[in-house]
Amino acid sequence: MSDLILHHYPTSPFAEKVRLILGHKQLAWKSVFIPMIMPKPDLTALTGGYRKTPVLQIGADIYCDTALICDVLEQLAPTPTLYPEADLGAARIVAQWADSALFTAAMAYNFQPAGVAQVFAGAPAEGVQAFVADRTAMRGGAARMASADATGTYKTYLRRIANMLHRQDFLFGNQPCVADFSVYHPLWFTQERTPALAGIFDDTPEVKAWMARMQAIGHGTPGKCSAEEALQIAKSANPADLQGEAFMDEHGIGLGSAVQIAADNFGLEPTEGELVAATHNHYSLRRTDDRAGSVHVHFPRVGFTLKKVSP
Repeated sequence: MSDLILHHYPTSPFAEKVRLILGHKQLAWKSVFIPMIMPKPDLTALTGGYRKTPVLQIGADIYCDTALICDVLEQLAPTPTLYPEADLGAARIVAQWADSALFTAAMAYNFQPAGVAQVFAGAPAEGVQAFVADRTAMRGGAARMASADATGTYKTYLRRIANMLHRQDFLFGNQPCVADFSVYHPLWFTQERTPALAGIFDDTPEVKAWMARMQAIGHGTPGKCSAEEALQIAKSANPADLQGEAFMDEHGIGLGSAVQIAADNFGLEPTEGELVAATHNHYSLRRTDDRAGSVHVHFPRVGFTLKKVSP
């Protein structure tokens, strides 16, 4: 198996989700740091446009979005499982809620003035302005939740998480699953990046104890890899064979068509390529780049749109 290469940056909440899963599954991996904001020329040479963090690379296969990355890591290392059989549907639903509704409320809470002061301590004003402009563009111009609304929502969500942890160590039992890693990462940002605001956890001691258990999992032992090395690895590899994957057509778009895939609500930069797979779970595009060579870029169905490109 080719090396697992994670393209990320240290303060990314979604990257923390995947780093912990890599540690939990005791998988060896290599770390490529990417910029927090656009432009990201080395990353988009691999993805063709997708810019969100993190991205997982295995040879010439590029996996976008942590929901799909979780599935890929589960296939590579089925134990310990992320998907407990008795709670499979519920665990995935909680994970999706955490990656959307919980994340939105938590980050709006984190980026009130006291949090902003800590996140950008020592940063030049133009750097702060560039970050704000970048994230505004990622939201497509949509307004961020007001901090007062976010505070009330976040507190309610924390109480509900505490209810799930009553008399058990993790959200669905004695072992962490995909729901735990998804719920943890926005709370991790509050605790690690905006500690002035971490008092919000004081009313839910079950959550604080659970966070300590999650943090103790660690990231394993990542190796180093440069962006240029990652591009050369992609260029010298062949994408995985997709023959035999069941084709699930919901759009009237056949395999081999020129298509465009983009997130449906945040980070809307599209990726264009040839549709080479469309299963019940994911899409795959073939695209060619001068620096990365011929690669397959993979996206989950949920949260992404597929459109045919007019000739």
